[in-house]
Amino acid sequence: MAVIKTETAAIEVADGSELLDACRELHVPFGCESGLCAACEVEVVEGYENLEALNDTEKLMGVEDNYRLMCQCKIKSGEVKIKF
Repeated sequence: MAVIKTETAAIEVADGSELLDACRELHVPFGCESGLCAACEVEVVEGYENLEALNDTEKLMGVEDNYRLMCQCKIKSGEVKIKF
């Protein structure tokens, strides 16, 4: 099992999971949920290497450094801590 967490909460998800539903539970703000509004862009504070590579939508939106769109993101395994 993988874990997505914030400073105040954590949720276990299956390895290889999309993070949209878990991040909704963590109260990450969402808009379009298709990667075009960037409302769900978060900073990955720890565990960036535990996420799948940027997808085409994230690249198109210019996501860089330690940031990701949580509606597009998948976790490989391990723990990832986000800040929004």
